[in-house]
Amino acid sequence: MNVVSSKRRYFPRSVPPTPVARAGVQPLMVFRAKVHTMDPAMPMAEAFCLRDGRFTAVGSNAEMLLQHEDDMMVIDARGQTIVPGFIDAHMHPDPTYPAESPHCILDLGPDQVTSREALIEVLSAKAAQTPPGEWIRGFRYNDRLLGGHPTRELLDRVSREHPILLTHSSYHVFAVNSYALGKAGIAAPERDPQGGRFDREPDGHPNGVLREPACRDRVLRGNVPFPSASPAEESAAYRCTFDRFAARGITSLADAAYEVGKHELYERLAKDGGLPLRINCMFREATLDSKIAQGEATGDGDEFLKLGAMKVFHGNSLTGHTCWLSEPYADREGYFGMPPERSQEALDALILRAHRAGFQIAVHANGDREIAMVVAAFEAALAAAPRANHRHRIEHASVMTALLLRRIRELELVLAPHSYLYEHGEAMEPYGEARYPWLHPNRKALDAGIVVAGNSDYPISAADPLLRMKSLTTRRSAAGTVYGPDESLTNQEALRAFTLDAAYAQFEEDRKGSITAGKLADFVVLSEDPLTCLPEQLDQIQVLSTFVGGRQVHPKKPTNPHDSFSLCS
Repeated sequence: MNVVSSKRRYFPRSVPPTPVARAGVQPLMVFRAKVHTMDPAMPMAEAFCLRDGRFTAVGSNAEMLLQHEDDMMVIDARGQTIVPGFIDAHMHPDPTYPAESPHCILDLGPDQVTSREALIEVLSAKAAQTPPGEWIRGFRYNDRLLGGHPTRELLDRVSREHPILLTHSSYHVFAVNSYALGKAGIAAPERDPQGGRFDREPDGHPNGVLREPACRDRVLRGNVPFPSASPAEESAAYRCTFDRFAARGITSLADAAYEVGKHELYERLAKDGGLPLRINCMFREATLDSKIAQGEATGDGDEFLKLGAMKVFHGNSLTGHTCWLSEPYADREGYFGMPPERSQEALDALILRAHRAGFQIAVHANGDREIAMVVAAFEAALAAAPRANHRHRIEHASVMTALLLRRIRELELVLAPHSYLYEHGEAMEPYGEARYPWLHPNRKALDAGIVVAGNSDYPISAADPLLRMKSLTTRRSAAGTVYGPDESLTNQEALRAFTLDAAYAQFEEDRKGSITAGKLADFVVLSEDPLTCLPEQLDQIQVLSTFVGGRQVHPKKPTNPHDSFSLCS
């Protein structure tokens, strides 16, 4: 439940960008570098200067030496590659707690658990150190590696004394044991909640597999609450998570699961010096009325915390095989997926209300039938209240058609598709080979003039922009299968998706996304050039150091920067 204060504006009204001095950030000049600026006016540079957290000049070595001032630190990059800081335009930065913590959610991803036996072993070990009656939770399990979704019968082998909740890698399918079902009072006659479905045994009793959050939430309402972390524990967990993102070169992210309580957490982290990157907060539709009442608007905030788009769920999951299609799934005769919970009329009304209030809107939709409803709602809103430069977005936009792409271009919508074929390629197969060129058709979108914003949708896929770029450029799964090769992007296009185009998707291309004088001094030093290496090698490039506003946030303890810009040697 969202608790919203009507007395406090969480995001101050933004002001025109001005240099903001940051304590401990020394003016800096970097020269003898290979700088991919991502600025169309100057794609390549050798050197740059920064002061007060912003780039002040970019150009050749000779030009920058003329800009040198006595108080500047001078760093010889020795030919290393520098690119703008990576921007992840849609993710869920959930915290990571230590394994021994009662707040720990076990990582059951394919790099951790590859069989049912391994799953039982990992869960049983956690059960052995967890008091009876307390939750055992895991996330990222891969049903294909396990031979299907874990049922209550399988999970009962782990424990009948603990409630167990496992989250599929799609975050749209869940698995619970008999204890959890029993505590929720769910029996054979239990109806499926609107917007969700219980998988069932032959006798009609739910088998523990829950489709969509509506079913998960029905189970949770009748159970013991999850353990609450103290502010100190929560801060430490988020700080660790953000440090991991910085180590992958991420300097900005969009939190697609933002709630008011998180703002207080982020403020606390910022005051404690533990917020190493910038956050664009996508607020939940449930808080729209309070945002309107408080006079808030997309773009309010400061350089580190900014109010973003209103996030709307309308549709289901691609990898969970619940998204709603106009033609049936290839592996299940007569199955079209699950329709969205909201009607067209209700969606139209919500979109129009937020649009009239001036907010940017980002709608989660995967199946082409879901996307068609979203496009229709945007068409209606823009017809009723024309607005230039709205930059409304469709998140994921997984199963497309030529007609939908044309309408999206005409409406000037932005797409934020998945880039996770490396991890989830095999989940595309139920859609059939004929659909592969229309699953995340990034090439067709770019050729049509549609902006594609790079994102991980973490933890659905790794918050690792270089791995995400590899997936965009190869369309190859970890098993080696290529899905829709004609939709591959070039290395340059993939880098742009995670820099300038991701900034555009957040109305921030005037301050982020390229190494340009006047913009925020966010940049990453790489071990290799991402524009000249083979696409298959993008994920092998190391992030040597990450800078946000001219301050090094990775690694934490640099060596003498005068020795080498890698700060790691």
